[in-house]
Amino acid sequence: MKYTLSLCLLLLILSCKTKIESEPVTITSTEVREMVSFLASDDLLGRYAGSEGIDKAATYIENQFESYGVKPYFKTYRDHFKIDSLDAFNVVGFIEGTDDVLKKEVIILGAHYDHIGYGNGIKKHGGKLTEKDSLANGANDNASGTAAIIAYSKYFAQSKSNKRSIMFTLFSAEEMGLLGSKHLAKRLKSENLNLYAMVNLEMVGVPLKNKDYEVFLSGYELSNMAEKMNSYIKQSNYIGSSEVAIKYQLFKRSDNYPFYNQFKVPCQSISSCDLSNFDYYHHADDEIGELNFEFMASVINKTIPAIEQMSNTETKEIVMYEQE
Repeated sequence: MKYTLSLCLLLLILSCKTKIESEPVTITSTEVREMVSFLASDDLLGRYAGSEGIDKAATYIENQFESYGVKPYFKTYRDHFKIDSLDAFNVVGFIEGTDDVLKKEVIILGAHYDHIGYGNGIKKHGGKLTEKDSLANGANDNASGTAAIIAYSKYFAQSKSNKRSIMFTLFSAEEMGLLGSKHLAKRLKSENLNLYAMVNLEMVGVPLKNKDYEVFLSGYELSNMAEKMNSYIKQSNYIGSSEVAIKYQLFKRSDNYPFYNQFKVPCQSISSCDLSNFDYYHHADDEIGELNFEFMASVINKTIPAIEQMSNTETKEIVMYEQE
Protein backbone atom coordinates (compact mmCIF):
# COMPACT_ATOMS: atom_id res chain seq x y z
CA MET A 1 0.00 0.00 0.00
CA LYS A 2 2.86 2.34 0.90
CA TYR A 3 4.55 1.78 -2.49
CA THR A 4 1.24 2.23 -4.34
CA LEU A 5 0.72 5.63 -2.70
CA SER A 6 4.30 6.68 -3.48
CA LEU A 7 3.88 5.68 -7.12
CA CYS A 8 0.60 7.58 -7.38
CA LEU A 9 2.21 10.64 -5.84
CA LEU A 10 5.13 10.44 -8.28
CA LEU A 11 2.76 10.13 -11.24
CA LEU A 12 0.74 13.11 -10.00
CA ILE A 13 3.89 15.25 -9.68
CA LEU A 14 5.06 14.29 -13.17
CA SER A 15 1.61 14.97 -14.58
CA CYS A 16 1.50 18.44 -13.01
CA LYS A 17 5.03 19.21 -14.19
CA THR A 18 4.22 18.15 -17.76
CA LYS A 19 1.07 20.27 -17.73
CA ILE A 20 2.97 23.34 -16.48
CA GLU A 21 5.77 22.86 -19.03
CA SER A 22 3.31 22.39 -21.90
CA GLU A 23 1.24 25.50 -21.14
CA PRO A 24 1.94 28.20 -23.73
CA VAL A 25 3.76 31.33 -22.63
CA THR A 26 1.51 34.36 -22.54
CA ILE A 27 3.17 37.76 -22.36
CA THR A 28 1.33 40.00 -19.92
CA SER A 29 0.80 43.74 -20.07
CA THR A 30 2.55 43.98 -16.69
CA GLU A 31 5.71 42.39 -18.10
CA VAL A 32 5.64 44.70 -21.09
CA ARG A 33 5.14 47.76 -18.88
CA GLU A 34 8.10 46.76 -16.72
CA MET A 35 10.38 46.40 -19.74
CA VAL A 36 9.34 49.67 -21.35
CA SER A 37 9.46 51.48 -18.01
CA PHE A 38 13.11 50.58 -17.58
CA LEU A 39 14.12 51.29 -21.17
CA ALA A 40 12.30 54.63 -21.23
CA SER A 41 13.33 55.75 -17.76
CA ASP A 42 15.08 59.07 -17.13
CA ASP A 43 18.14 57.14 -15.90
CA LEU A 44 18.88 56.03 -19.47
CA LEU A 45 19.02 59.65 -20.70
CA GLY A 46 17.35 58.98 -24.04
CA ARG A 47 19.51 55.98 -25.05
CA TYR A 48 21.68 57.90 -27.50
CA ALA A 49 24.13 55.67 -29.43
CA GLY A 50 27.48 55.45 -27.65
CA SER A 51 26.17 56.94 -24.40
CA GLU A 52 26.19 55.63 -20.85
CA GLY A 53 22.40 55.34 -21.08
CA ILE A 54 22.43 53.00 -24.05
CA ASP A 55 25.09 50.88 -22.34
CA LYS A 56 22.64 50.42 -19.46
CA ALA A 57 19.91 49.49 -21.93
CA ALA A 58 22.19 46.93 -23.61
CA THR A 59 23.11 45.40 -20.25
CA TYR A 60 19.42 45.12 -19.38
CA ILE A 61 18.67 43.33 -22.67
CA GLU A 62 21.63 41.00 -22.18
CA ASN A 63 20.47 40.13 -18.67
CA GLN A 64 16.97 39.36 -19.94
CA PHE A 65 18.35 37.11 -22.70
CA GLU A 66 20.61 35.30 -20.24
CA SER A 67 17.79 34.76 -17.75
CA TYR A 68 15.66 33.12 -20.47
CA GLY A 69 18.48 30.96 -21.79
CA VAL A 70 18.91 32.85 -25.07
CA LYS A 71 22.52 32.42 -26.24
CA PRO A 72 24.76 35.11 -27.75
CA TYR A 73 25.07 34.75 -31.52
CA PHE A 74 28.66 35.99 -31.50
CA LYS A 75 31.20 35.44 -28.71
CA THR A 76 29.24 37.90 -26.59
CA TYR A 77 25.81 39.47 -27.02
CA ARG A 78 27.37 42.70 -28.33
CA ASP A 79 28.07 43.30 -31.99
CA HIS A 80 30.50 46.23 -31.93
CA PHE A 81 30.96 48.88 -34.59
CA LYS A 82 32.35 52.40 -34.84
CA ILE A 83 30.63 55.70 -35.58
CA ASP A 84 33.70 57.82 -36.29
CA SER A 85 35.47 57.64 -32.91
CA LEU A 86 32.31 56.57 -31.06
CA ASP A 87 31.94 52.99 -29.81
CA ALA A 88 28.52 51.54 -30.57
CA PHE A 89 26.99 48.07 -30.38
CA ASN A 90 23.97 46.04 -31.38
CA VAL A 91 22.74 43.29 -29.03
CA VAL A 92 22.24 39.89 -30.68
CA GLY A 93 20.75 36.74 -29.16
CA PHE A 94 20.11 33.37 -30.80
CA ILE A 95 17.93 30.30 -30.38
CA GLU A 96 18.93 27.40 -32.60
CA GLY A 97 16.14 25.59 -34.43
CA THR A 98 15.08 22.09 -33.42
CA ASP A 99 15.15 20.56 -36.91
CA ASP A 100 18.52 19.31 -38.20
CA VAL A 101 17.87 20.68 -41.69
CA LEU A 102 15.63 23.72 -41.14
CA LYS A 103 17.83 25.09 -38.35
CA LYS A 104 20.32 26.16 -41.02
CA GLU A 105 17.78 28.76 -42.12
CA VAL A 106 17.42 31.86 -39.91
CA ILE A 107 14.59 34.24 -39.12
CA ILE A 108 15.70 37.60 -37.73
CA LEU A 109 13.43 39.46 -35.31
CA GLY A 110 14.63 43.00 -34.72
CA ALA A 111 14.01 46.48 -33.31
CA HIS A 112 16.17 49.48 -32.58
CA TYR A 113 16.79 50.20 -28.91
CA ASP A 114 18.47 53.58 -29.30
CA HIS A 115 16.77 56.99 -29.25
CA ILE A 116 17.75 60.66 -29.61
CA GLY A 117 19.07 61.54 -26.16
CA TYR A 118 18.40 64.92 -24.55
CA GLY A 119 18.92 68.63 -24.97
CA ASN A 120 20.71 69.50 -28.19
CA GLY A 121 20.57 65.85 -29.23
CA ILE A 122 16.80 66.15 -29.56
CA LYS A 123 17.09 69.33 -31.63
CA LYS A 124 19.71 67.70 -33.86
CA HIS A 125 17.18 65.06 -34.83
CA GLY A 126 14.34 67.50 -35.42
CA GLY A 127 12.71 66.64 -32.11
CA LYS A 128 10.69 68.80 -29.79
CA LEU A 129 11.45 69.86 -26.23
CA THR A 130 8.95 71.23 -23.75
CA GLU A 131 9.36 73.95 -21.15
CA LYS A 132 9.56 71.32 -18.43
CA ASP A 133 11.35 68.48 -20.21
CA SER A 134 14.47 68.29 -22.38
CA LEU A 135 14.83 64.49 -22.28
CA ALA A 136 13.51 62.19 -25.03
CA ASN A 137 12.56 58.95 -23.28
CA GLY A 138 11.50 57.21 -26.49
CA ALA A 139 8.82 54.99 -24.95
CA ASN A 140 7.00 54.31 -28.20
CA ASP A 141 10.11 54.98 -30.32
CA ASN A 142 11.32 52.34 -29.79
CA ALA A 143 11.27 50.92 -26.29
CA SER A 144 7.96 49.40 -27.39
CA GLY A 145 9.52 47.43 -30.25
CA THR A 146 12.50 46.48 -28.10
CA ALA A 147 10.19 45.07 -25.43
CA ALA A 148 8.40 43.03 -28.10
CA ILE A 149 11.67 41.42 -29.25
CA ILE A 150 12.65 40.62 -25.66
CA ALA A 151 9.20 39.08 -25.14
CA TYR A 152 9.54 36.97 -28.30
CA SER A 153 12.87 35.69 -27.02
CA LYS A 154 11.26 34.65 -23.75
CA TYR A 155 8.51 32.76 -25.56
CA PHE A 156 10.76 30.79 -27.90
CA ALA A 157 13.37 30.10 -25.22
CA GLN A 158 10.66 28.43 -23.15
CA SER A 159 8.56 26.82 -25.90
CA LYS A 160 11.49 25.53 -27.99
CA SER A 161 8.93 25.36 -30.80
CA ASN A 162 11.00 26.77 -33.68
CA LYS A 163 12.40 24.36 -36.27
CA ARG A 164 14.25 27.21 -37.97
CA SER A 165 16.76 29.21 -35.96
CA ILE A 166 15.75 32.64 -34.68
CA MET A 167 18.06 35.60 -34.16
CA PHE A 168 16.92 38.38 -31.82
CA THR A 169 18.55 41.66 -32.80
CA LEU A 170 18.42 45.04 -31.04
CA PHE A 171 19.98 47.77 -33.14
CA SER A 172 21.85 50.88 -32.08
CA ALA A 173 22.24 54.11 -34.09
CA GLU A 174 19.01 53.70 -36.03
CA GLU A 175 18.36 57.36 -35.33
CA MET A 176 21.71 58.23 -36.98
CA GLY A 177 20.73 56.61 -40.26
CA LEU A 178 20.19 52.88 -39.66
CA LEU A 179 23.90 52.51 -38.87
CA GLY A 180 23.60 49.52 -36.53
CA SER A 181 21.43 47.47 -38.87
CA LYS A 182 23.61 48.40 -41.86
CA HIS A 183 26.65 47.11 -40.00
CA LEU A 184 25.02 43.86 -38.87
CA ALA A 185 23.37 43.12 -42.21
CA LYS A 186 26.68 43.54 -44.00
CA ARG A 187 28.48 41.39 -41.42
CA LEU A 188 25.96 38.56 -41.62
CA LYS A 189 25.95 38.66 -45.42
CA SER A 190 29.75 38.33 -45.44
CA GLU A 191 29.36 35.27 -43.20
CA ASN A 192 26.86 33.73 -45.66
CA LEU A 193 23.93 33.64 -43.24
CA ASN A 194 21.02 31.70 -44.74
CA LEU A 195 18.34 34.33 -44.05
CA TYR A 196 14.74 33.31 -44.65
CA ALA A 197 13.03 36.54 -43.55
CA MET A 198 13.43 39.49 -41.23
CA VAL A 199 10.59 40.98 -39.15
CA ASN A 200 11.26 44.35 -37.54
CA LEU A 201 9.11 45.92 -34.79
CA GLU A 202 8.79 49.70 -34.89
CA MET A 203 6.58 51.76 -32.56
CA VAL A 204 3.85 49.33 -31.45
CA GLY A 205 2.78 51.09 -28.25
CA VAL A 206 -0.45 52.77 -29.36
CA PRO A 207 -3.41 51.35 -31.33
CA LEU A 208 -4.37 52.73 -34.71
CA LYS A 209 -7.53 54.78 -35.14
CA ASN A 210 -10.39 54.12 -37.53
CA LYS A 211 -8.63 51.31 -39.38
CA ASP A 212 -9.93 47.85 -40.27
CA TYR A 213 -6.54 46.33 -39.38
CA GLU A 214 -4.64 46.40 -36.08
CA VAL A 215 -1.04 46.81 -37.28
CA PHE A 216 0.49 47.53 -40.67
CA LEU A 217 3.45 46.12 -42.55
CA SER A 218 5.91 48.39 -44.34
CA GLY A 219 6.46 47.29 -47.93
CA TYR A 220 3.13 45.46 -47.76
CA GLU A 221 2.90 45.29 -51.54
CA LEU A 222 6.43 43.88 -52.03
CA SER A 223 5.91 40.39 -50.63
CA ASN A 224 3.29 37.96 -49.34
CA MET A 225 4.50 38.35 -45.75
CA ALA A 226 1.31 40.04 -44.50
CA GLU A 227 -0.91 37.56 -46.31
CA LYS A 228 0.96 34.58 -44.88
CA MET A 229 1.21 35.98 -41.35
CA ASN A 230 -2.53 36.72 -41.37
CA SER A 231 -3.24 33.17 -42.49
CA TYR A 232 -0.98 31.80 -39.73
CA ILE A 233 -2.82 33.95 -37.19
CA LYS A 234 -6.17 32.98 -38.79
CA GLN A 235 -7.27 36.61 -38.93
CA SER A 236 -7.41 37.90 -42.49
CA ASN A 237 -7.14 41.61 -41.70
CA TYR A 238 -4.88 41.70 -38.64
CA ILE A 239 -1.87 43.05 -40.59
CA GLY A 240 -2.82 45.64 -43.18
CA SER A 241 -1.41 48.12 -45.67
CA SER A 242 -0.93 51.74 -44.62
CA GLU A 243 -1.24 54.63 -47.06
CA VAL A 244 1.01 56.65 -44.76
CA ALA A 245 3.69 53.95 -44.92
CA ILE A 246 3.55 54.02 -48.70
CA LYS A 247 3.50 57.83 -48.92
CA TYR A 248 6.55 58.26 -46.68
CA GLN A 249 8.34 55.12 -47.93
CA LEU A 250 8.60 53.68 -44.43
CA PHE A 251 9.90 50.44 -45.92
CA LYS A 252 13.19 52.24 -46.50
CA ARG A 253 13.25 54.15 -43.22
CA SER A 254 13.66 51.42 -40.61
CA ASP A 255 16.07 48.61 -39.77
CA ASN A 256 14.43 46.08 -42.07
CA TYR A 257 15.79 47.90 -45.12
CA PRO A 258 19.54 47.20 -44.77
CA PHE A 259 18.72 43.48 -44.53
CA TYR A 260 16.59 43.66 -47.66
CA ASN A 261 19.43 45.47 -49.43
CA GLN A 262 21.94 42.78 -48.50
CA PHE A 263 19.83 39.62 -48.81
CA LYS A 264 16.93 40.48 -51.20
CA VAL A 265 14.49 38.40 -49.16
CA PRO A 266 11.34 39.56 -47.32
CA CYS A 267 12.51 42.02 -44.64
CA GLN A 268 9.72 44.25 -43.37
CA SER A 269 8.52 46.21 -40.34
CA ILE A 270 5.39 45.79 -38.25
CA SER A 271 4.10 49.02 -36.71
CA SER A 272 0.94 50.53 -35.24
CA CYS A 273 2.05 54.15 -35.55
CA ASP A 274 1.08 56.01 -38.73
CA LEU A 275 1.60 59.39 -36.98
CA SER A 276 -2.15 60.13 -37.12
CA ASN A 277 -2.56 58.26 -33.81
CA PHE A 278 0.53 59.52 -31.94
CA ASP A 279 1.48 63.16 -31.44
CA TYR A 280 4.87 62.65 -29.80
CA TYR A 281 7.23 61.34 -32.46
CA HIS A 282 10.74 62.58 -31.52
CA HIS A 283 9.14 64.55 -28.73
CA ALA A 284 10.03 64.89 -25.06
CA ASP A 285 6.51 63.69 -24.21
CA ASP A 286 7.04 60.23 -25.74
CA GLU A 287 6.76 58.65 -22.29
CA ILE A 288 5.20 55.51 -20.84
CA GLY A 289 2.05 57.36 -19.79
CA GLU A 290 1.13 57.72 -23.47
CA LEU A 291 1.26 53.98 -24.21
CA ASN A 292 -1.39 51.27 -24.13
CA PHE A 293 0.25 48.21 -22.59
CA GLU A 294 -2.78 45.95 -23.01
CA PHE A 295 -2.60 46.66 -26.73
CA MET A 296 1.16 46.03 -26.80
CA ALA A 297 0.77 42.68 -25.08
CA SER A 298 -1.98 41.81 -27.56
CA VAL A 299 0.27 42.61 -30.53
CA ILE A 300 3.01 40.40 -29.12
CA ASN A 301 0.73 37.49 -28.28
CA LYS A 302 -1.13 37.65 -31.61
CA THR A 303 2.04 37.75 -33.71
CA ILE A 304 3.81 34.94 -31.86
CA PRO A 305 1.81 32.19 -33.66
CA ALA A 306 2.66 33.80 -37.01
CA ILE A 307 6.38 33.80 -36.24
CA GLU A 308 6.12 30.29 -34.83
CA GLN A 309 4.46 28.98 -37.98
CA MET A 310 6.96 30.88 -40.11
CA SER A 311 9.72 29.01 -38.31
CA ASN A 312 8.11 25.61 -38.88
CA THR A 313 6.87 25.41 -42.48
CA GLU A 314 8.44 22.71 -44.65
CA THR A 315 9.34 25.26 -47.34
CA LYS A 316 9.98 29.02 -47.40
CA GLU A 317 6.38 30.13 -47.93
CA ILE A 318 7.08 33.87 -47.53
CA VAL A 319 8.54 35.26 -50.74
CA MET A 320 9.12 38.54 -52.53
CA TYR A 321 6.80 39.35 -55.41
CA GLU A 322 8.42 39.79 -58.80
CA GLN A 323 9.10 43.49 -59.36
CA GLU A 324 8.24 45.12 -62.67
